[in-house]
Amino acid sequence: MTIRYPNGKRYNTQAATKKPCNKKLSHSNRGMTLETDINETNDYYLSQRIAVIHKKPTPVQIVHVDYPMRSAAVIKEAYFKQPSTTDYNGVYRGRYLDFEAKETRNKTSFPLQNFHEHQITHMKNVLDQQGICFVLLKFTVHDEIYLLDAHYVIREFEAQHAKRKSIQKSDIETNGFLIKIGYHPRVDYLSIVDKVYFK
Repeated sequence: MTIRYPNGKRYNTQAATKKPCNKKLSHSNRGMTLETDINETNDYYLSQRIAVIHKKPTPVQIVHVDYPMRSAAVIKEAYFKQPSTTDYNGVYRGRYLDFEAKETRNKTSFPLQNFHEHQITHMKNVLDQQGICFVLLKFTVHDEIYLLDAHYVIREFEAQHAKRKSIQKSDIETNGFLIKIGYHPRVDYLSIVDKVYFK
């Protein structure tokens, strides 16, 4: 029997029946990325009419596109039109909310080089307008997510020129707020926002 895909290509039955490999499986990347978790959480918040928070689109200028087929276009060259600010923004309980999401595979610290000057400037501008601004930081090795207030992140970023190049995990545990990872919502960061910004 010949099996074919919908496009007419022949299905390789030998490849499908290969014996499983005896190599050890790595489970280091089996979890979702922080961005995926946040996007699912935001969808939940929206569907439950809790908050309206979205990922900001990154402005890109497309320079060259190839059309290998009539129904498909492939972007070959593009540039960022302007520096990005932070990843997410929206409205919660009548307040403007703005935050950045970062991940690190480091076990004991978070490198401050992961932040850029224009992001710090943007956070300052949000704070100047009385907006809620913070960073969600994930230590992927520990599968832990912390909420760090923007004031703290800005202070650490500006201090890096004088002393250190990273924030120690122990300092993040002291100055940040651990977010419980659940199912629905996946990363309930608004429960921490309630405690920190709506006392």
